[in-house]
Amino acid sequence: MSKRNSQAAKTAARERLRLERERQAKREKAKRQIVVACSVVGVLAIAGGIGYAVVQANKPSHWETVADDKVVAPAHTTGENGTTVTIGKSDAKKTLKLYEDPRCPVCAAFEQSVGSTLEKDVEAGKYKIQFVGGTFLDGDTEKEGKFEVGSHGEGSKNAMSALGAALNVSPEAFLDYKAALYSAKWHPSESDDKFKDDDHLIEIADSVPALKGNATFRNAVKKGTYDAWALAMSQAFNDNKDGVTGTPTLVMDGKQLTGPDGNVPMTAKDFTDAVDAALKA
Repeated sequence: MSKRNSQAAKTAARERLRLERERQAKREKAKRQIVVACSVVGVLAIAGGIGYAVVQANKPSHWETVADDKVVAPAHTTGENGTTVTIGKSDAKKTLKLYEDPRCPVCAAFEQSVGSTLEKDVEAGKYKIQFVGGTFLDGDTEKEGKFEVGSHGEGSKNAMSALGAALNVSPEAFLDYKAALYSAKWHPSESDDKFKDDDHLIEIADSVPALKGNATFRNAVKKGTYDAWALAMSQAFNDNKDGVTGTPTLVMDGKQLTGPDGNVPMTAKDFTDAVDAALKA
């Protein structure tokens, strides 16, 4: 081979090598760009996910939102926001106030032991009954005079709303539904927040003739028609002037009724004795 041909071959080889290096460099650059782009997308996705999580964490709960809603009061109520629920014959001279929380286990025991006696008295015109419902077992409290939603559950509020839906049907439906909620069959343990489930509340309502299959009642429970009313009722409990801080509590003429042991009367006899003494006072 001549020196000329040899030199040309070397030049061609160097050119091929140069071109191959350029192609390799371009491929490496493209790969780096893809990696960087994917990394940026990943970082943005993570940041977006964190941002979404933060937004969701700071988003008001349903009940916190409801606290600012306009109150829709059930029928058969009076007073501000319909929080006065008084049932009984108009000619009954005195009114017995009953303070209860739907999730309260002692309230359930009281209703199972004394509830039927109380209802018979009201039906006979012995006195009227005024129901005042609290939701403190959900952890609900008051802060600077304003209702504050707690973190211990939703069952008391949700059951209160359902009681509003029952009251809207009739006072009798309200009393029957309240008795069902507190019954041994349906009342859950204090730690079991079953009443937060609308379907469960409707299932219980189907044991009450006036509410079984009642579309108006069911729609009100599902839509939360009386959710704001439930919170207003709970605030009325918080603002009570009878010195009541727990449930169940009975009050007549501003005085709390107690049994022989100094606590709320938990038997029909002790209840009747306490009420009769208050009626004579």
